[in-house]
Amino acid sequence: MREIIFDTETTGLESKADRIIEIGGIELINNFPTGRTLHLYINPGDRKVHPDALAVHGITDESLKDKPPFAQVAQQIIDFFDGARWIAHNANFDIGFINAEFERIGLPPVPPENVVDTLSMARRKHPMGPNSLDALCRRYGIDNGHRTKHGALLDSELLAEVYIEMTGGRQAALGLVGADQPRNVIEIDDVVVTAIAARPRPLPPRISEDDIAAHAAMVIGLKDKAVWLKYAAD
Repeated sequence: MREIIFDTETTGLESKADRIIEIGGIELINNFPTGRTLHLYINPGDRKVHPDALAVHGITDESLKDKPPFAQVAQQIIDFFDGARWIAHNANFDIGFINAEFERIGLPPVPPENVVDTLSMARRKHPMGPNSLDALCRRYGIDNGHRTKHGALLDSELLAEVYIEMTGGRQAALGLVGADQPRNVIEIDDVVVTAIAARPRPLPPRISEDDIAAHAAMVIGLKDKAVWLKYAAD
């Protein structure tokens, strides 16, 4: 399954009046990041960045003057997302802006069945909250210390890690893999997958001599009813 974790930054909060000024996306295939990303800054035309929005993402009007308008990058966005699910945190906000931009240039909206809202997922999974992106990073032990301001690509990277955790992406390793355990890296159809290699030496047993003696005494006490005698005979 192909999915794009994405985020947008905007000039303000009103999708019908404000504009997208940054979009970032991370490609996942079967819950594994492929390394393909999308990151664009966009000129909002005559729309200025609202001071409240500037305080959140730090993107200034001056920095956007030489960036292309949305119409020039729309096909690049469509090509990157083609055939994938659109996944965002509080997706109604981001998709509302995407669809408003598409409408302005005569393109159809993103079908709602192709959209996944990780905020709704988090609220179902953790009904007591909080479920902001920062809160979910803390819950899942994801380092977001470098996030001093919002940024579309950075937030997409963090959300990708959160999404993989929420959908059980690390359960394949059963949470038993040490940081120093060797891994095999393989490539399948241009997708890099990291597999856990076998341990060079088996882990030592944790059963003590006292444990073994206590078990043997229990088997003797059970006599013919002890199922272990069958396997010992085999």
